[in-house]
Amino acid sequence: MNDPAARQPERKTLEQKPKVIYILGAGRSGSTVLGVTLGNCEGVFYAGELDAWLPRSGEPQIDGPERLRFWEAIRGDVEGAELFGRDAQRSLERSLALFRIHRWRARRRLRGPYRRIAAELYGALSRATGGMFVVDSSHYPLRARELQAVAGLELYLLFLVRDPQSVVASFNRTDVAQYRKSTLITNVYLWLTNILSLQVFLKHPRERRLFVRYEDFAADPERTLRRILGGVGAPVSLPDTRALRTGIPFQGNRLIKSEEIVLQPAREAHSRSLLTAVLQFPWVMGLRFVRRSGEAASVRARRS
Repeated sequence: MNDPAARQPERKTLEQKPKVIYILGAGRSGSTVLGVTLGNCEGVFYAGELDAWLPRSGEPQIDGPERLRFWEAIRGDVEGAELFGRDAQRSLERSLALFRIHRWRARRRLRGPYRRIAAELYGALSRATGGMFVVDSSHYPLRARELQAVAGLELYLLFLVRDPQSVVASFNRTDVAQYRKSTLITNVYLWLTNILSLQVFLKHPRERRLFVRYEDFAADPERTLRRILGGVGAPVSLPDTRALRTGIPFQGNRLIKSEEIVLQPAREAHSRSLLTAVLQFPWVMGLRFVRRSGEAASVRARRS
């Protein structure tokens, strides 16, 4: 469960690789909901969107004595939090960094210190939580690629995919205080994100990667949680989805401002875009194949 304070005495004696569950894929795909739910499982700590840790110099998005105390201790255990600002995010993590030629030199300069600090951050979180699985819902595929090169991490990738119509509708919403994208821009964003995510995902060891559909999770959270927890080797203990504690994540969407949330069946009552249906059809079919291939591999692994 998300109760790191109860494990503080174990910090000095813990000697093991940090175990990281990284949720990658497009934004507005349900990564915060999935992360919070996983954080309510035994042996799992939901850390939130850790891509914001460097730009914010280790200062969490939301106040609160427990949250501030925890992340202040983490910041004190990692050197260099104040050195980067947004440079690392813009040059190494954001997908558009690939097209920003003027930042290529900065990428080479930042990569070594960035990976060192990433290793220290996850190490500090592992010690602070007594060796729990740390869930990072940053979702950027290029961040996942950098983490793959960090020595000493036990990294698991969850490729979270949601119906593109729902993603586009979420970015089009005007009734919530979140940034917006047009339908066309969101479709371009989905193409780029899916290309990079799939590339990073398929290069990861098969035994440490898992494809997850948000709609499957929303329809049957217990089944999805069993797949994830069993796949990473965490205790398969299912939380009460009627009372999920959000914990003390570093950053996330508006859900983490509540102390407790209820996991409810998804209600996808929104208009459908013909442009999205046409542009995303290749990905709908291609990711369906990836999903089936992954399920078949899991069946073979269980049999063997």
